Amino acid sequence: MSHGGSVEMKSSIKLIAVLVPVALLAAGCVSTSKFETAVSDVTTRVDSIQSTVEEQGERIDQLAKKDEQLESQISSVDQKATTAQQAGQQAIAKAEQAEKLARGKVLWQVTLTNNDVRFGVDKVELSDNARAVLDDLAARIKSMDRIVYLEIQGHTDATGSESYNYKLGLKRAEAVRDYLHEQGIPLHLMEAISYGETRPIADNKTAEGRAANRRVEILVLE
Repeated sequence: MSHGGSVEMKSSIKLIAVLVPVALLAAGCVSTSKFETAVSDVTTRVDSIQSTVEEQGERIDQLAKKDEQLESQISSVDQKATTAQQAGQQAIAKAEQAEKLARGKVLWQVTLTNNDVRFGVDKVELSDNARAVLDDLAARIKSMDRIVYLEIQGHTDATGSESYNYKLGLKRAEAVRDYLHEQGIPLHLMEAISYGETRPIADNKTAEGRAANRRVEILVLE
């Protein structure tokens, strides 16, 4: 209830309460002292009623605010549930894809590791020669009369921290995956993973060994 409405109601009630004793006084039905007492009693009652009305109005306002807060909380829960559902669906899709890869046998393997196609230090970009190798791979896969899956493994040398090398290896694998996708290989048939520095094929103590370890291996699976 608005403050203006409360004031108007209070004034109206008080006016009625005063007019009744005034009418009685004018008619000679009550004495002046009784009139004043009656007005005082009525005013007290009006104040009490008005106070109760205002308290109820405040309670209504509080309930309205709580209702708004509850609606906001429900909306937030709904959003979180939707996000969790989407994350669950993505996890299931990845698990199914990983299961397909795990069941398949290796048909052949391509390794981007020689002097022409290996990655530079802290680099994820593909060289022209690396793209040429991937072009041949994509053409060969598209010419096949069956579906195959690609497990694209990113590897690094031991320079940098283990966590950093894991991320770098993943970026290299993703760079290869994205390029193959541009050549027409569906994304759902490829999985990019990283082994970071954990699977070296050469000695990380030498420049040649570190260069050999910076590679991407592509397993073609049934």
